[in-house]
Amino acid sequence: MGGIGNFTSIVGALIMGSASLSAASVDLGNGFMDHGVATPMSQHRGTVATVDGDGRNVVLTWLYDTRGGYALLMVDVETGKADEVPMPFNPGGDGPFASILSSANKFYTHFNSHFCEFDPAQRRFTFFHKTAPQMAMGMTEDDKGVIWSVTYPKSGVASYNPKTGVFRDYGHVYAQNWNQYQRYVACDDAGWLYFGIGSTSGQIIALDPETGTARPVIPEAKRIQGTGFVYRNLDGKVYGHGGSDKDWYELHRGQDRAIGAHTMANAKPIISASQSLFHRKFPDGKVLKDLNLIDRVVTVEDPVAKTTHSAEFDYSSDGAHVMGVCVAPDGTVCGGTAFPMRFFSYNPRTDTWINRPAFSQFNTVTTHGDRWFVGGYGHGFLLEWDPTQPWVNTEKGKPGNPQHHIEAHPDINRPHALIANDRLVVMAGTPGYGYTGGGLLIWDRAARQGTILKHTDLIPDQGTMSLAFLPEDRLLVGSTIAAGTGGEVKATEACLFILNLVTKKVEWRAAAIPGARNYTDLKVTPEGLVYGLADASTFFVFDPVARTVVHQQDLRASVGGSVSHQGTRAFLIGPDQTVYLLLVKGIATIAPRTHAITLLVESPVPLQQGGDILDGRLYFIRHSHLYSWKLPTAK
Repeated sequence: MGGIGNFTSIVGALIMGSASLSAASVDLGNGFMDHGVATPMSQHRGTVATVDGDGRNVVLTWLYDTRGGYALLMVDVETGKADEVPMPFNPGGDGPFASILSSANKFYTHFNSHFCEFDPAQRRFTFFHKTAPQMAMGMTEDDKGVIWSVTYPKSGVASYNPKTGVFRDYGHVYAQNWNQYQRYVACDDAGWLYFGIGSTSGQIIALDPETGTARPVIPEAKRIQGTGFVYRNLDGKVYGHGGSDKDWYELHRGQDRAIGAHTMANAKPIISASQSLFHRKFPDGKVLKDLNLIDRVVTVEDPVAKTTHSAEFDYSSDGAHVMGVCVAPDGTVCGGTAFPMRFFSYNPRTDTWINRPAFSQFNTVTTHGDRWFVGGYGHGFLLEWDPTQPWVNTEKGKPGNPQHHIEAHPDINRPHALIANDRLVVMAGTPGYGYTGGGLLIWDRAARQGTILKHTDLIPDQGTMSLAFLPEDRLLVGSTIAAGTGGEVKATEACLFILNLVTKKVEWRAAAIPGARNYTDLKVTPEGLVYGLADASTFFVFDPVARTVVHQQDLRASVGGSVSHQGTRAFLIGPDQTVYLLLVKGIATIAPRTHAITLLVESPVPLQQGGDILDGRLYFIRHSHLYSWKLPTAK
């Protein structure tokens, strides 16, 4: 099976510790090299234990890599024989966020605006249909066997009756000015659909399956920040709340009744959940203990015989998406991937990789002195790695290397920038799910203590996206109007501001680039000016002494947009103090006095994210691959 080149045979070595692996870098010409896939494996996005058409125990799992949800993997647990069935539609980078194994033993999911059915008896997809955008966050089955799905971001509803073949797309049924999550979905015994939404403001929606009419249950005055919850009870009714377990509703035939406190009980068993679905019980009572996509081993336990059986299997993968990369103090190029969450280290001198388990998602990475730092998603955690000491897998609250220091949630949940100097590490980002306004984490390295500033201490209702240290204990920060995932955008224009790191007070702020929504990246130049990017399309030069923009240029008409990601690293400074700008189409330089941008070279692959420079080569990311380009001044 193709897709991962030389890595297929060695993935088993990557389990818990480290492995030195040949990268077999490929020369792409014109100074460019492809160093290969950083993490050559996929992640499951929903897994169920069931049987095939012959009654044999099989595991079904949705495979996800840098392409999105690209296939359904079906593994015979006795033999390890694996069937990999491509999705019947282009995943488009999207993937399953919910799935359901029906009472008729069909496996369903819904993403990239396509609803689909897989039949393990026939070992193929037996139905799929295009829908209103985009992906199901919750799915359920009603008493007649009809499969329902409710989709992010605008509460689209679809149903499919596998007995009659009737599919109905109800379209978007409930509008809000923020992206909605619908994690909980249930039907009563009359076929009415109910689903909870979040995260900005919890609500329950009731939908008449005949007319398609939908209405909110919770009065606007009683809505709170959070997510609506519903479940189907064996009494035929649905019960739910809007985010507070003190204010439950009884829901039946489209009617609702406030009942106050309620103890959840007698839930109707339905095999459905988010992308974390992992249904373990086979019909014969055996139990799926593990489906390890890293080792490619499936393990099943027989609780009656008290035996355990394992079988090896294989699958194809284009590898996990690389989140961030920079040079580590040990002279390697390091970063993290998702999904799965892994740490990688590439040694250009030996053309080898090390791949290890990571503590969640390494969104942003940076190096200062002899330490390497990580700002991670979720909960906005900060890690510190000492490459001179043995690697010890990170556990919160325990000694490790990388060491877990602090979490900044909910003020920072998804980090966007991380910088360090001799005294401080500063992390910027957007807040938790459903929140508006992100703060800053300032970590004192000597005291090993952190200060978390809220958005109300900085720029209310805005997040923080880019950072640069200035002289005299000042920090330049670029904001974003983006809210937390599923949150409500309230601001209309992003700002630059200067923070006094001693007093923790904002000394100056301005909408330096009118109309900008995000300050994508900032970098102090060798001359003491600050180069910046707004919305990945406007290049500007900021004078921190005069506190004014002294140069501005729209990149789109000349060289195209810059790279842009969580932890962008679009500006890199070479050993000769040349400033490089990473563009989607290639690599440019910026003249020190005129600030003129010159495209040096077009890349054979579009650039996605930076980036660092090591031993005369500039490293960057595209999807699951690490690439590099030889600098013109390098020998």
